[in-house]
Amino acid sequence: MRPVVAVMPLVDDERESLWMLPGYMNALREAGAVPFMPALTTDRQEIGQIFGMCDGLVMTGGHDVNPACYGESDRYGNLHCCDARDEMELALLERAVASDKPVLGICRGLQIMNIFCGGTLYQDLPSEHPSDVDHHQHPPYDRPAHHVHILSRTPLREDLHDTDLAVNSRHHQAICKLGEGLDPMAISEDGLVEAIYRPRSAFYRAVQWHPEHLYKVDEPSRCIFRSFVNACTLRD
Repeated sequence: MRPVVAVMPLVDDERESLWMLPGYMNALREAGAVPFMPALTTDRQEIGQIFGMCDGLVMTGGHDVNPACYGESDRYGNLHCCDARDEMELALLERAVASDKPVLGICRGLQIMNIFCGGTLYQDLPSEHPSDVDHHQHPPYDRPAHHVHILSRTPLREDLHDTDLAVNSRHHQAICKLGEGLDPMAISEDGLVEAIYRPRSAFYRAVQWHPEHLYKVDEPSRCIFRSFVNACTLRD
């Protein structure tokens, strides 16, 4: 049986709808998983059922995480948050860490996984971490915007067998304080933590870039999805 993966819904506030980028689903399917997008919910019973239905979780990109989740207020008035999504994902992460179920985070996913472990974010990179590195590229997104250095003795280095990786980039927030129990796996040219993992977990990993846009043309992106799906398969 192929592992079942819950892919967190993207939320369109204007259209009051849930949606999904096909890149997430297609990359997971090509890696050997059966992905599905659950409904957005804060009902704890529903969250528990969703968690029980899957072998792994993908925390997708999208909304800013409400800074209240890490004890801060909105300093710049430019955040677009979804409180229901924050609540649902934090509840799922609590269950995943407790039961050691695999989690892969992408962009916002990295950020909320860091916050779950007690970390914080730069709320607005241009204001709090100014740099010449392009962290908010324009389309198309299936091309690199900058490079990251992959740290030695990390799962990402073991998977990719390389020290340097060209990545795409579309985010205005990033990790400020690293969460407890997390280690960095990749650092951007301007010093941002761009990939993390939790050594105590079988698979609790996240990247700041967007392999769902790159996987068709980029073997390292495909490898990220394969490693996650393999970890989900090992739970069977």
